[in-house]
Amino acid sequence: MPQKRRVLLLTHPSLIPPVDKEPTKDELEKVPWRTEWYVKDALLRLGHIVEVFGLDSDLKELKKMQETFKPHIVFNLLEQFDGEALLDYSVVSFMEMIHLAYTGCNPKGLMLARDKSLSKKILFYHRVKTPFFEVAPRGKKFTRPKRMDFPLIVKSLTDEGSAGISQSSVVQSEDKLQERIDFIHESIGSDAIVESYIEGRDIYVALMGNKKIEVFPPLELHFGNPSKGTHQIATSKVKWSPEYREKQGIELRPAQNISAQDILRVQNMSKKIYKILGLSGLARLDLRLKENGEIYFIEANPNPDIANGDEFAIAAALNSCDYLSLIQKVLSLGLSWEPAQAYHSS
Repeated sequence: MPQKRRVLLLTHPSLIPPVDKEPTKDELEKVPWRTEWYVKDALLRLGHIVEVFGLDSDLKELKKMQETFKPHIVFNLLEQFDGEALLDYSVVSFMEMIHLAYTGCNPKGLMLARDKSLSKKILFYHRVKTPFFEVAPRGKKFTRPKRMDFPLIVKSLTDEGSAGISQSSVVQSEDKLQERIDFIHESIGSDAIVESYIEGRDIYVALMGNKKIEVFPPLELHFGNPSKGTHQIATSKVKWSPEYREKQGIELRPAQNISAQDILRVQNMSKKIYKILGLSGLARLDLRLKENGEIYFIEANPNPDIANGDEFAIAAALNSCDYLSLIQKVLSLGLSWEPAQAYHSS
């Protein structure tokens, strides 16, 4: 058994799991706090002392918890602060300032990866293939560059979890392009990023580590029975609706029919991206693999969902890392993280 630790499980107040009953597996698929429940359950089974804390907009409350509960580490599942996803890095910065250990990615990595345009600019400089893109800011008219040909895909610049992504996100005309940009601005409330649509296979790569990086076998989002004319992309329905995935024959599985050489190229490129963006703890990278073997970076997801049965846990299991071992490894990486590491040259 690992050394017993006092762990403060940090999340949003609305995502604190109930303590009065244990949900069934079917119930867990439908509740918003499923990740929190799985992580808390795993930590308790590992023998740790766990306190769940919901943080909304007052960092003084976090400081107070440090003084009263005296945690060895914060298990960070918080994805926003004061209702703003872009501010998640500020909470981690605060924890570093008060010398409170935490799991997951450091502030620098969170900031670089959260802005999809910034991460692509940095990676393009390092000769990593990315789709051609432009940002469509709120309050400004978007003019499509002449060299940006259709089809294009329109997404939120900063939001994750497939927010705002549907089949209508892939556009083929100026009218549909502007319509989708307006949708992101108004419904999601963020700037939009307009990218060249890369036809290919959706490849997900999970990585863990601070100084030494472990790359798990790649997964693929496989579309077994797609409706005619649909684009094979991870829409919000694909992400959050088990019924839709079953109907379309969509499953997340180990990447198949890829040569060992291409698997190695994908993993080496992923490790390079992880280092360039200054990521730590754990992350999942979304890539596109074209028929000709070209690999394109789509986006990085620091602090990805680690519920039992989700992408990261599935990938870890392919490396003989069961769920309890995964949670303990996340904890150990947090305890060994030194903030100055984020500013060392990669």
